[in-house]
Formats: sequence, C-alpha cells, structure tokens
Amino acid sequence: MTQPSELITDDIEQYLARHANKSMLRFITCGSVDDGKSTLIGRLLYESKLVFEDQLSALEADSRKVGTQGEGLDFALLVDGLAAEREQGITIDVAYRYFSTEQRKFVVADTPGHEQYTRNMVTGASTADLAVILIDARKGVLTQTRRHSYLVSLLGIRHVVIAVNKLDLVDYSQEVFDDIVAEYTSFANEIGLGGVVAIPMSAYVGDNLTERSSNTPWYQGPTLIEHLEDVEIDDDLRNGPFRMPVQWVNRPNLDFRGFSGQIVGGTVRPGDRLRVLPSGKESAVARIVTMDGDLDEAVAGQSVTITLADEIDVSRGDVLAGAEALPGVADQFEAHVVWMGEHEMLPERPYVCQIGTMTVQARITKPKHKVNVNTLEKTATNTLALNEIGVCNISFDRPVPFDAYAANRDTGGFILIDRLTNTTVGAGMIAHSLRRSDNIHWQAVDVDGDARRALNGHGSHVLWFTGLSGSGKSTIANDLERKLYALGCHTYLLDGDNIRHGLGRDLGFTEADRVENIRRVTEVARLMADAGLIVLASFISPFRADRDAAREVIGPDQFCEVFVDTPIEVAEQRDPKGLYKKARRGDLTNFTGVDSPYEPPENPELRIRTTTTTPEEASGLVVEFLRDRGIIA
Repeated sequence: MTQPSELITDDIEQYLARHANKSMLRFITCGSVDDGKSTLIGRLLYESKLVFEDQLSALEADSRKVGTQGEGLDFALLVDGLAAEREQGITIDVAYRYFSTEQRKFVVADTPGHEQYTRNMVTGASTADLAVILIDARKGVLTQTRRHSYLVSLLGIRHVVIAVNKLDLVDYSQEVFDDIVAEYTSFANEIGLGGVVAIPMSAYVGDNLTERSSNTPWYQGPTLIEHLEDVEIDDDLRNGPFRMPVQWVNRPNLDFRGFSGQIVGGTVRPGDRLRVLPSGKESAVARIVTMDGDLDEAVAGQSVTITLADEIDVSRGDVLAGAEALPGVADQFEAHVVWMGEHEMLPERPYVCQIGTMTVQARITKPKHKVNVNTLEKTATNTLALNEIGVCNISFDRPVPFDAYAANRDTGGFILIDRLTNTTVGAGMIAHSLRRSDNIHWQAVDVDGDARRALNGHGSHVLWFTGLSGSGKSTIANDLERKLYALGCHTYLLDGDNIRHGLGRDLGFTEADRVENIRRVTEVARLMADAGLIVLASFISPFRADRDAAREVIGPDQFCEVFVDTPIEVAEQRDPKGLYKKARRGDLTNFTGVDSPYEPPENPELRIRTTTTTPEEASGLVVEFLRDRGIIA
C-alpha cells in the first residue's frame, strides 16, 4: 500500500496516468497542544516513502539537536518548519503536506492547537473534506478538543476521525479508549457532529496508522490510512443541485462564447436547463468544453467551460444553477462570522466581501451574540475581536445568489477584506437570508432627483469637509453656505456638533460609534442630494474607509472631499472649544489627534491649507469648484 508502485520502473507513463486520475482527499489534523498532530503527519509521510534520503539525514540530525524523542526520530520536525515552532515544540502556522498511496492522493493541513491561532485553524479547515481530531490518551477530552470539534462542525466538515493517540503510554488500555470515545461521542451529538470514526493509535510508534497493530488486538476497525483511502467524499455535492460560479467569460473569437468556472455542486449535461442568477435568465446547455474535448457529463470538482443555446447576458460573479433547484437570491443574511483581523470588527463599517466569484460591499450590523468556543456559551457583544466567533446580520450592497453554508460551502461561504489594507479580516458562513431582504423593496416615484434639480435651477452635490477639530471646517462651510444662499442656491449645512444633538445623540466617540455616526450622516446627505440640494457636511470623519464608503453611497459624481489641512500644532493652538486641553488632561478620551487617529485623505478633490488661506478665500475656492463642475452658474 505504501510501497512505490512497480509501474514506476516498468511503465512510467501508465503510472503517471493512474496517478493523475486518483481521487484527492483534503484533510486537517487538529486537537489540543502537544497531542501529536505534527508527529502523525510526519509518520504518514515517512511510511508513504515520501521522505527523500537528504531529508531523512536532515531529520536525523535535527532530531538529535532539537527533537523530543531522545535517540529516536522526531517525525514532527518534518512538518514544524518555523524556527519558533521548533523552539517551543508547538505548531503556530498552518503547514500543508502532500502524499499519496496506490488508491488516493492527499493534502493534509497541520493546524495549530492554541486558542490564539484559531484563525489559522479555520484557514486550514476551510477546504477540508475530513478532520482528524487527536486526543492524548493520558489527558482525554480537553477544552481545546471541544473547541476544535465545534469549529469543525461549524465549518461543515462531515467526516471526522477521533485519533486516540499515545495509547502506548497507557499500556494500550481498551478501557481508556472506550471511555474517551464515549465521552467524545456524547459531546459530538450535542453539536450535531455525525459520522465519527474512532481509531486507537500511537503516532510515534506507528500503531494503526498504516498497518493494524498487534498491540490492540481488541480493535477490529480500519487503520487510519485505510479509512482515509476508503471514505467517500464527493457524493453529497455530486448528488446535490447544480451550481457553477462564473469565473471568466471565455470569448477567444467571434464564433465562441462560453462561461468558465469550477462546478461546486451537482452534475450537468448538454440539454440541461440552467438559470443565470441573479438576473434570472434561462437557457439550455449547448456544450461542455474542456482542453481535452467536449464532455457528455461534468460533475462537482471539475473546471469546465459551458456554452448556452441562447445569447443571454452572463458576467463574472454570476452563478449558473439547475433550473429545477435554484439557490436563493438576497442581500441580507444571518451568518456565523469568524473574525481574523488584528483590529476589531466595527459594526456598519464597509468591508469588501468575496462570495464565490462575486465581489460586493458588505456591512455587519451589531452581532446578535458571540460564541465562547470553549464552553459553547452565547454572550452579548457589540463587536468581535481577533479569533472570536459571532452570529451577525450582514448586508450586501446588491442581491447575490447563495445557498446555506450547511448545504454548499462554496456558495454559502464568504470572506471579508479590509478596504484599505486588502487583508482578509473575517470568514463567514451563511445560515439563511433575512425576510426583510425579500419583502422590502425600493418604491418607485414619479418626481425624481433630476426633476428636483431642474426646479431648483442648479445641480446637487455633497461637499464633505474633513479635518482635525479646530481646523476651520465649520467656519469655511458656514461662509460657503452664506455665499451660495446669496447666489440663490438651495443648500443645507450638516454640522458634526449639531447632528450630535439629535440624529446621533445616542452615540459616543468610540471608533464603532464614529463609524455609525458617519453612516447615518451619509444616508441623510444622500437623500438631501436626491432632493436637489447642495449639501455641506462638516465632520472630522477621521477614518478613510468611512469617507470612501460615503463617496460610494452618494455617488462619485455627486461627492467632493474637501480636506481642511491644518497641522495638529496649529489646531491645538486655536482650540476654540477647549477640547485639546481636556484631552491632554485625560478628561476627554477618544479625541482625534490625541488618543484617537486621524487618517488624512490621499486624493481629495480640494485641499485647503488654512495656515495660508483665510476662510473667505477658502469658501471662494469651493464656489469656483462648483462652477467648474457645472453645478452652479
């Protein structure tokens, strides 16, 4: 089973062809710290004859130098590649390894056991078909065992192996094994984790890994490698409804137009009726095209190009679905969110969201609760910190096709990306859409923004003044409104302090509250611009992401960012309200420029330096800007 095939020497081409057509199993190892995960994978690599002679020599040297097995080989060193991992004897990052047997190819992810590396474990589990959860026979079911089992259940892994490891250290006791299995099975039933297979083993010695051990005559089940080779992993997706997110519109010439992507569910054949979502247009499959020729059938896991019988509009991000079993289409959901960002999640802050091949803008409302993954207790929270998991409502800026994550991980899972740093800050699993996403519709009206602007006799615009407290925003905006009023323009000044007396009176000055305050103001400014007004919004609005979101909501053609650029030394010297003095004394917390950051605009439409420009001159510059844009005469 683990010996190299004779075909390697007899018929290499036949061997390569057989190897290419083997099925592949992706699995993870997880569990508590120092329970043998890395040793297990290292032993599998060793037993599969995939350790080269130079690697074996290096392993022998490393085992003598930093190993933990005395004179024996420390197989964990084949996997723990980081210096910090070897120094501490733990796994920190996710390590991927590849090996194969005569029956199947494998990709295994060694995931960390520590709670602070939960995001790493989630990363490794996101594409896994099976999880091997190791339990130290001496310690039994621990808190971390329960935590990883909950995450495995949450991430939709349907096949689980309980590897009761280090059984050699308890004299291969069947009683110890049975007690651990009974305790774990009871917990697995609580969290809805089915299909659990328990195997007694010693990863270091090799008991029940590739061959049945004589040390456990009371165990009649499969070895670990036998189970990994035999477990069926594709039937659920292949038997489910057809789904294919479109990754690329393939148009090499005028005579061919196909839609390329990976099938993530079901089966498709020429002649099948498909519907394109979210548009809802329908057609039949004309051809299933691959590099090796057309197919009569394609199944989940294959990457193909599908041509349709009718000329309909299909774009990247759309989903081709079987017309008889359609996914939902919605823009608001309840979802589990695993937070991976160093900076805590801020409700209502816009994030970039990737779901399937579609990219949308997403906002998370206040979490309903967060889950203590150690105890499964649900507690109230306003945000999510690094490695925390919560149940949240999330809204997208447009409807997207989806399935519940439990039904299809590819069409039910998404990631959240920070708009400024482009780093992944969260992973989500859709539970269901919210009823209001289907039942609340935009009401069409006869009098629109164009009609209101025509009545007013000028265009509408949002002038967003941003800068430090004391920079002169309100003074410039006030003088500007006076000049526009004299010109007969219809205006409204939204001032930060005035808004705090009403619309934002329930909000403080934490980062989360500032985000919500700007979100509310953005929606008000958008409605006022639609009413045909020239809106002057004067807010510190310290975060670049929130100002960029305001631009997107209002529309780039109706938005002007005016950066009132004043050095903090000058603003603090002015200090018209005495706020800097209070902040320096510690009487005022979360004050921008003192103990809360300000992110200056990178490319504002207007930059006003108040150290060289008077308020009257500054407001005159804005009037000229509006004239140049054709907004006023």
